[in-house]
Amino acid sequence: MGQRIILWRHGQTDWNLQNRFQGHSDILLNEEGLAQARRAAPLLRNLQPNRILSSDLTRAVQTAQTLADLIELDISIDSRLRETNGGKWEGRTGAENRESDFHRFVSWLDGDDQPAGEIGERRSEVADRAVKAILDGLDNSIQTLIVVTHGGAARCILGKMLDLPMHQWSALGGLSNASWSILENGHHRDGWILVEHNAGSLPEPIYGEESGEIGRAHV
Repeated sequence: MGQRIILWRHGQTDWNLQNRFQGHSDILLNEEGLAQARRAAPLLRNLQPNRILSSDLTRAVQTAQTLADLIELDISIDSRLRETNGGKWEGRTGAENRESDFHRFVSWLDGDDQPAGEIGERRSEVADRAVKAILDGLDNSIQTLIVVTHGGAARCILGKMLDLPMHQWSALGGLSNASWSILENGHHRDGWILVEHNAGSLPEPIYGEESGEIGRAHV
């Protein structure tokens, strides 16, 4: 069997519920987000992870800690796993960004590789730094790697690791809070394949900047 990478999105925050662009803003999990992470952690424990990597943002570290407490693994923190720097869009809702910067915001949602919020990061930059962090943490001794990251960053990671053209990255559905995607190698083709996506529970709404919603998402 080859290696396995589990991309685990952090639990819910208040800004997720409000559809505010979090980006590099350090927002904590709310009570539901903590509960989501605690429900997911025992399921992920069954996959027998060898290492936990996490974004340095608190919402990701809080999520990672729920699993680390169960399996007695240390968390390796790497700032390269952060969410996209949203520039001028951070802290604003989707509706506010559509109103103030409609064409740039909608083009970005459609997958354009422009800097987010005019002065933030490009998707290609997010993908490059995050994938480098993962590969740096994936040596031959690791069979199952947990990567605790963010919705937008996870989409960029998947797109790059699956060798998809960037204009197709937006076709990948988002991750619900505290849900995950699984990549594996060593199958019938070279490289990585996506064996599970947005897993972990019954279908949940996708909150946050990657939802593309104007207001609060509904089931």
